[in-house]
Amino acid sequence: MEYWMNLELINKDFVSKINDIAIDAGRKVMSIYERDFDIQEKSDNSPLTEADLASHHCIVESLSTITPNIPILSEESADIDWAERSQWHDYWLIDPLDGTKEFIKKNGEFTINIALISGGEPIFGVVYAPVLDELYFGGESIGAWKRAATSTTSISVSESTATPVTVVGSRSHQSEDMKTYLERFDDYELVPMGSSLKICLVAEGKADIYPRLGPTSEWDTAAAHAVLKAAGGRCILYDTERELTYNSKESLLNPYFIAQGPKL
Repeated sequence: MEYWMNLELINKDFVSKINDIAIDAGRKVMSIYERDFDIQEKSDNSPLTEADLASHHCIVESLSTITPNIPILSEESADIDWAERSQWHDYWLIDPLDGTKEFIKKNGEFTINIALISGGEPIFGVVYAPVLDELYFGGESIGAWKRAATSTTSISVSESTATPVTVVGSRSHQSEDMKTYLERFDDYELVPMGSSLKICLVAEGKADIYPRLGPTSEWDTAAAHAVLKAAGGRCILYDTERELTYNSKESLLNPYFIAQGPKL
């Protein structure tokens, strides 16, 4: 485990390998997206498709080969006892298909999320949107980047808040708490978006803030959170200045949080 605490080892070769895993998982997802597919229902009544499972197996098998000593927590294999998980300092946290509802709707706003967590903090993350063919990646030691088409460019949060404030919100989940929160702004523009792309929009300066005042799980946010931190932004707990952390409690549900670029 100590090996991965050296951030210098998250180098160009390492980043390329993890990016390739996300892209490979995206290809498998797209092969299912482009045809009819089966939809199941999980115990929490959320949808599960064969694409979730195909991406899960692809990522887990590849990460296990590259980093055999680092444990993996995936949405599709989350039944790991807290007694075991609480001992982890470094681990992979993945969401094989973030935005399953967007996948089912076929609107393209879903992602593959891969994050490396160390000491409760996301130190590296990859977010790949296969329909858009856009790849976000970043970490403490490498900065934040976006690859689209044939170009890869550095990204960063906005230096100042726009007028009106640009607020990105969920396309499929809009809570009453969110509606109440928005009343604090005299003027704002709401940009609907699915999956972890919401946090990525803040990371690249296309939105000022993403308030998440509804349920999410740790695998929903970790990869994009790493990109946002590397881009100069923060994911802070609602009405506090404390950063969102991971694997600090038995429940894998996140508290309410605010992803932001410029400080409001």
